[in-house]
Amino acid sequence: MEKHLDYDSVSNTLSQQGIVVDGAEVHGTLCGMLCGGMSLTDQKWLEILADTTNQGEPFSEPVKQVMTTLFNQTCHQFLEAEFALQLMLPDDQTPINDRGMALIHWVQGFMLGFGLYQQDLMQCSDDVKEALEDFADISRMEEPMNEDEESERALYEVVEYVKISALLCFSELGQSLLEDQQHHPSVH
Repeated sequence: MEKHLDYDSVSNTLSQQGIVVDGAEVHGTLCGMLCGGMSLTDQKWLEILADTTNQGEPFSEPVKQVMTTLFNQTCHQFLEAEFALQLMLPDDQTPINDRGMALIHWVQGFMLGFGLYQQDLMQCSDDVKEALEDFADISRMEEPMNEDEESERALYEVVEYVKISALLCFSELGQSLLEDQQHHPSVH
């Protein structure tokens, strides 16, 4: 069983390799690509991710390994039962504003990844369009939060909303993944 990646391990690998995005943004971008309709068997996702997060430079081997593990982990979460998706965010001990920023990075990444695969929003359902509008609003949130229970609850609710919205996008536009899996046994 591959080690389950978390925000810190991915962010640390990226920063050690001189890549200026954090684990949240990379995970958001991957989720956006998958939710926008990228095929699970699409081998170009790594190049696309390098283009968008590493100024077009190919990833180093350590980053490739982490990204491949992250990709597999993310695909499994989307294909598992309801709501298995975990947004890659710092843990609850992290100061709330750092978690809030990471959520904003995740959402910005998601919108970027989604846009790469889904240019035609006219064919999306109203629910997906609304979710993307909300994501746009979330991505612009700049208000610092207080370290209090009310802010914790608010952040938790936004995170849950983002997760459910991503799953909604996936179930509507990412279904090709499931079809891919049935028709093409995966080859590793």
